[in-house]
Amino acid sequence: MPSDFKCKKVGIVGLGLIGGSFAKAYKENSEAEVYGFDKDLTIMEFAKLEGTLNGYLDNKMLGECELIILALYPQAIIDYLTEHAPYISKDAVVIDCGGTKRLICDKCQKIAKEYGFTFVGGHPMAGKKYSGYKYSTAKLFHNSSMIIVPEKTDDIVFLDSIKKLFSPCDFGRITVCSAEKHDKMIAFTSQMAHLVSNAYIKSPTANEHKGFSAGSYKDMTRVAWLNETMWTELFLENRDNLLIELDYIMKFLGEYKTALENNDPDTLWQLLHEGKICKERVDGK
Repeated sequence: MPSDFKCKKVGIVGLGLIGGSFAKAYKENSEAEVYGFDKDLTIMEFAKLEGTLNGYLDNKMLGECELIILALYPQAIIDYLTEHAPYISKDAVVIDCGGTKRLICDKCQKIAKEYGFTFVGGHPMAGKKYSGYKYSTAKLFHNSSMIIVPEKTDDIVFLDSIKKLFSPCDFGRITVCSAEKHDKMIAFTSQMAHLVSNAYIKSPTANEHKGFSAGSYKDMTRVAWLNETMWTELFLENRDNLLIELDYIMKFLGEYKTALENNDPDTLWQLLHEGKICKERVDGK
């Protein structure tokens, strides 16, 4: 058990892939009691039966938890905190797992101030192809990045205490940034990847790929299979940043298209070379 983790009771709201994995990580890697809530009673019962949960996270227990993790869709996070804030202890830290941060942090930090507890925006950069509690695992976050979005990003003592709260999850990196920075970067690193992959697989040629596809095809299409309800909400919530990235890629694709239309090998070579150099600059070869 990590020696710097001090919470005795952890509450998890939403027992899908992310929430379920948090519950299992705290249960397996700390001595904390873990309480959970999910709108699907069957999932809560199963999680308790298999030993992940010590019990259900009702309003009474909510007031006893020192750490509360909200693993819901963005609007559901705001709605839950709005309704349940009166039951949360003033000594508690509430952290969300939403895929966007500006709206969540703006609304939830105001709620936290009103009721006296601490709210910190969060986004674990981990996942799987399939969602749901049945795919959750205590090792999901191993060596991945956890983004935290506190109200103040320069309070070193406070940030260190927040990092210690995540020690049972075995994150490889804790990234601290503003909500604005988070949403700008996530538009590029995550949302664009899902959007492009989802569009790429719509080619009629995809129906004939078997026998012709290998690693490149798998890499490009891995995240085309997605939760359309969740991603619709995330895309629209971050549409300003996503539109900027779409403008970039459409401009660059247009340049490749023009070079091909003009049968222009010199320009095409230069465009491909520039892309390779960009990859080397940002990630190495």
